[in-house]
Amino acid sequence: MERIAVDMDGVLADTTEQFFLFDERDFGRRRTLEEVIGKPESVAFPKGKEYVRTKDFFRTASVVSESQNILNELNRRYEIFVVSAATEFPQSLLEKYEWLREHFPFITWQQIVFCGSKTIVEADMMIDDHFKNLDPFKGTTFLFSQPHNLLQNEGRHRRVNSWKEIADILL
Repeated sequence: MERIAVDMDGVLADTTEQFFLFDERDFGRRRTLEEVIGKPESVAFPKGKEYVRTKDFFRTASVVSESQNILNELNRRYEIFVVSAATEFPQSLLEKYEWLREHFPFITWQQIVFCGSKTIVEADMMIDDHFKNLDPFKGTTFLFSQPHNLLQNEGRHRRVNSWKEIADILL
C-alpha cells in the first residue's frame, strides 16, 4: 500500500485564514491577497511570529475545504500519515493533536507524526505547502497552493489548488 505524508498547517488546517483573522483583530482591517501573496507569513503579517506562539492559534483554526471527506477516502486506499513540523512551537503539540482528534477522528494516534524536520519522512508521496519540506523529499510531491507560495516556480512539484484536485489525481 502506498504511503502519503500529509502536512497539517496550510493543507488540512487553514492557518492562512488564522493569520488573516489575528492580523485583522490587531490592525483593524483585513489585508488583501495582493498584500500577502508571495511573502512568508512572518513577513506578510507583522505579528505572524507572535501569532504562532499564541495559545489557541492552532487549536481554533478552521478546516481546509473538502479536506475531511477526501482525506477520509484516501485513508481507505492509502497509508496516510499527518506530518507536522510542530516541535518548533512546543505549545502547539497538544493543540494540534486535539484539533486532529476533533476534525479528523479517523486518523489514529499512530498516523500522527510531530517532528522538527520533515527530511526524516519516508513515504511515496507528500502533500505540503512549503518548498523546504518538498524539495528534499524523494517521492512524488504535491505543492498545496497558499498565498505564500503562489509566486514561486514549483519546479518538480505538482501544484494542487484544492482537495478536489487531490481527489481527482489520487482517487
